[in-house]
Amino acid sequence: MNRAIIRLVLAIFIVNIAVNVVWAEEYHLDSGDVLTIGVWGYEELEIKEVAIRPDGRFAFPIVGEVQAAGLSTGQLTDVLKKGLSDYIKDPKVSINIAKLHTTRVYVLGEVAKPGMYELEKQHNLLDALGAAGSYTQKAAKKKVYIIRKDQTSTPIKVNLMNIWEKGDMTQNYALGNGDVVYLSGNGKIRFASDILPWISATYQINRIEDN
Repeated sequence: MNRAIIRLVLAIFIVNIAVNVVWAEEYHLDSGDVLTIGVWGYEELEIKEVAIRPDGRFAFPIVGEVQAAGLSTGQLTDVLKKGLSDYIKDPKVSINIAKLHTTRVYVLGEVAKPGMYELEKQHNLLDALGAAGSYTQKAAKKKVYIIRKDQTSTPIKVNLMNIWEKGDMTQNYALGNGDVVYLSGNGKIRFASDILPWISATYQINRIEDN
């Protein structure tokens, strides 16, 4: 096998491992996530599927109402351990995410398939780019912008080369519902002409479909 191909395959493998590790450590639960929870030695406390409600909470036996949205699975594990410790000595709690909530994002600009996507996996920048078929040859990979739904005046600038070549996964930002990922070409970002009309049109279409 060609050495260049081998290096490319190894680089992709390493990046995929790094993405999964970072996601596991940094992902914060949200409404709509479905959890599987177990307490070692107490089958009666096992919950195969429990969804986090729109208020960010769910009910757990003995403990009662638990705030889950905004916490990592590790933090939620600690919360349940603390709640159970009044009844069980040194409880061993395991939490797995059975299903992630869907995050709707827009991926626009120099990508193969610009449009709106519902992410069901990792809800981050690389996941969104993958859904849109990756970037085109014209994309300025050092000028990728993330525009938050509630903060459109201050886009986050990302250099994809720092992710691919340096393994800097801190730039693989988590995306929220309604966020925009925009891959520019050689020119400047043109929010008013390139992004806002597309989102406005899509919003109107969604309203029609929902009625």
